[in-house]
Amino acid sequence: MPVHQRNSFGQACLLFLILAACLLLWTESVLAHAVTQGDKGYIQEIAGAKIIPFMYLGAKHMVTGYDHILFLLGVIFFLYGMKQIAGYVTLFAIGHSITMLIGVYFDFGINSYIIDAIIGFSVVYKALDNLGAFELWFGYQPDARIATLVFGLLHGFGLASKIIEYDIAAYGLVPNLLAFNIGVEIGQLLALAAIFVVMRYWRATASFARQAYAANVLIMVAGFTLMGFHIAGFIVTELAHSH
Repeated sequence: MPVHQRNSFGQACLLFLILAACLLLWTESVLAHAVTQGDKGYIQEIAGAKIIPFMYLGAKHMVTGYDHILFLLGVIFFLYGMKQIAGYVTLFAIGHSITMLIGVYFDFGINSYIIDAIIGFSVVYKALDNLGAFELWFGYQPDARIATLVFGLLHGFGLASKIIEYDIAAYGLVPNLLAFNIGVEIGQLLALAAIFVVMRYWRATASFARQAYAANVLIMVAGFTLMGFHIAGFIVTELAHSH
């Protein structure tokens, strides 16, 4: 690819990220991360092991879960080798699988506003990590692998909170949860494959280093936006309940 075309591609990637951040502002205020009524109604009407439907729901949740995708984008932003990427993705998958399965099986959910605000914080954290902020501020670079596992565990509680909203029947619960988790992993792989293809070409541009800084600032702003919406939603809900 000629240099001028690669630079144009990099600019297009940055523009896409800006548009995605703007879309996040709009969709978060409109959808508020709610479970769709169609999906919820379908799940409440069925009983027994329904492997394919739950795999579909898991994949759908991950592919449309822009907070999870933003975090994963931050995780692989500066990872170049497939072995490295696979290692981090595996840690994230182990983390969210453990807490999702335990949370739903024992009916242990965290307030969706709180957990989604924490997920927003994970996006901010990863963007700051990519920007080298912790090394600059504290003279210490946290272990990115441990952070990925910890935030994977927290993201899993977010998945558990969403699944609990489905009010799944106890009959067939375990196979349905496993199917949902497999679907989540499929959705994660699909999202990562698309991100990796784009990142591969973007990194080949001469302006990537300059645009990478701006991109991570945008990711950080998007994370703060997620936190703000969900903290505000929690406060409003608590105030409404108190009255």
